Amino acid sequence: MITDVAAARTVEVAGSPVHVLDTGAGPAVLMLHGSGPGTTGAGAWASTAEALSGSHRVVAPDQAGFGRTPLPDGPSGGLRLWTEQAAALMDALGESSYAVVGHSMGGAVALALAAARRRQVTRVVAVGTMGAPGAPLSADLNAVWAAPPGLQGARDMLGRLVLDQALVTDEAVAARAAAMEAAADSFAAMFPAPRTRWVDDLTLPAATLAAVRAPVLLVHGAQDRLTPLPSNALPLLDHLGDVRLHVLGRCGHAPPLEQPAAFRELVGGFLAADLRG
Repeated sequence: MITDVAAARTVEVAGSPVHVLDTGAGPAVLMLHGSGPGTTGAGAWASTAEALSGSHRVVAPDQAGFGRTPLPDGPSGGLRLWTEQAAALMDALGESSYAVVGHSMGGAVALALAAARRRQVTRVVAVGTMGAPGAPLSADLNAVWAAPPGLQGARDMLGRLVLDQALVTDEAVAARAAAMEAAADSFAAMFPAPRTRWVDDLTLPAATLAAVRAPVLLVHGAQDRLTPLPSNALPLLDHLGDVRLHVLGRCGHAPPLEQPAAFRELVGGFLAADLRG
């Protein structure tokens, strides 16, 4: 099992340290986590990275302000910072061609990166993604961003992420509470109220979406409460040129956790084109 200790390292990116899970060999895949408190690259993607590492080089960073990657002096997060840091990380790793997989906030960053680096980004998988024009701040996303450190805050947040509440185990809650506590100061600086402005920051203009040339796979849970399907995934079908949408029934905001086998099959099949190319 891949862990954030076994295959982790720190890479200097534009004068700032970025903690990254870097494993496997083959065509590179950059994996970008979402915005929930306590989220890390390894925490979000360990099982998917393990499945892909036999055929791909998997790069899963803690984005600025999350996990062990600090916010640089000045910015307090935001789409521009995360996009520029992701691009610079792949440059620092010597990768000139790569796919990008992003969850929620990370999906918006992945699409923005694909628009900015059209020659480098070969494919995009956007999971429960943000970024669609006109998408509102949902009550559940607002609650997740506002979740306080501690066991109750972690339990409430995880309960909103998934449809199947059996996944909200005491072990999962304790692990997330510890991660939330460790990153509490940096996270508090990123999403203060009123939080609609942070959804606006992660919204991609139509011109940016039209600039994406890479094929895009949207994966969305039918019961996603944080980024509901009608207001977040469906509008992107009208803005992206080469796009397909796969909806997973009986699934909330965390397809890699809730339907891991189906998710890995979808992503692996979509990325396999880079192996043939």
